[in-house]
Amino acid sequence: MWPVWRARRRNGIRPSVFGWRDVLSESLAGMLQRPGRSALTALGTVLGVGTFVAILGLTATTSSQIDTRFNALSATEVTVEDIAQEQNQFAGPAFPKDADARIEGLNGVEHAGVFWPVRLSAEEAVSTSAVVGDRRTQGATDVVAASPGVLAAAGARLAEGRLYDAYASDREAPVAVIGTGVADRLGITTLETNPAVFIGGRPFTVIGIVADTERKADLLMSVVVPRTTAARIWGEPTSGGARMLVTTRLGAARQIGHEAPTALRPDHPEYFKVVPPPDPKMLRGQVGDDLNRLFLLLAAICLVIGAVGIANTTLVAVLERTGEIGLRRALGARGRHITVQFLAESGALGALGGLVGTSLGVLTVVIVAVFRDWTPVVHPVTAAAAPVIGLVTGLVAGLYPAWRAARIQPAEALRR
Repeated sequence: MWPVWRARRRNGIRPSVFGWRDVLSESLAGMLQRPGRSALTALGTVLGVGTFVAILGLTATTSSQIDTRFNALSATEVTVEDIAQEQNQFAGPAFPKDADARIEGLNGVEHAGVFWPVRLSAEEAVSTSAVVGDRRTQGATDVVAASPGVLAAAGARLAEGRLYDAYASDREAPVAVIGTGVADRLGITTLETNPAVFIGGRPFTVIGIVADTERKADLLMSVVVPRTTAARIWGEPTSGGARMLVTTRLGAARQIGHEAPTALRPDHPEYFKVVPPPDPKMLRGQVGDDLNRLFLLLAAICLVIGAVGIANTTLVAVLERTGEIGLRRALGARGRHITVQFLAESGALGALGGLVGTSLGVLTVVIVAVFRDWTPVVHPVTAAAAPVIGLVTGLVAGLYPAWRAARIQPAEALRR
């Protein structure tokens, strides 16, 4: 650099009198001279970074809630399937009559029940009684035979009436529980008139309407009758159609899965296939990865929108300050000084917007978590990296306007 400077002095070219301190002071003066425009320029970064932090924070928060929901439901569910026909073609139904009691006697089991879909003939259909206004609406309504433990394990919540119990099951009572979907289809709006459903011409008194379930949502579109009643009328299920739904306390599901076949049939535990809950860590990781990819894409789009806003506003500022740029060039400022000046302005506005956006994003996560009664989760790396992202966004957005400003010729600028 020293020989070049000496050569310029010999050729009559004096070095620029503008130093980097002058450039930075001019950048600060440029931002403070038009505070309204500077605030609008930073607003793009505030929105982009704020959305980025809020999305990542809400993703982490909702993922933790998904983990809780998964642990509370899926990790406490065990399904036992009847595969006796596959082991022995002469074997009858694998589930004994006291299957519910045998499984519920295991430590860690909350509810258990056997169920199977009832195979109706082509002539048999489900219809309503004349009590509900002579509406014998027929359709392809499923009929499920289930012991009382199935309704308890499914977490059925009633809209009206009650669920049948062990007494009704032992007496093979002709009662039924229907879901809200079936009730709407058949026109049953109340149980005060003692409505009944006819299954293949046989009446079943409706004693309860299920509004919602935690598990087995298909029960909402089915007519559920006692297992013993279905076995008496239509016979036991064939070809391994029966299953058992078991709900356990947290941490006991896999142990129950090992013990259930022996508890049901000590003589033939191979007649059952146990479907344990999936690995929580694997499912949690898959759900978290999918959510992170989706929301990171949305956050990147928000940052791009913020960067475009900064670039557009900075470019307009360059066009408006053409005379000012020309004057500085005439006073000795080089093109690199003009470039650094506008990059410093856009970078400072980006960093400021990143700080404000980070604060707003964290505040948004906390407010949403408080209103939803969640635990707010914001990763420290996200909070620390967001202002840096704002700075980088501002610098990238200011590259083209700064390059455009550096190419302005002093004479042309002064003529304008």
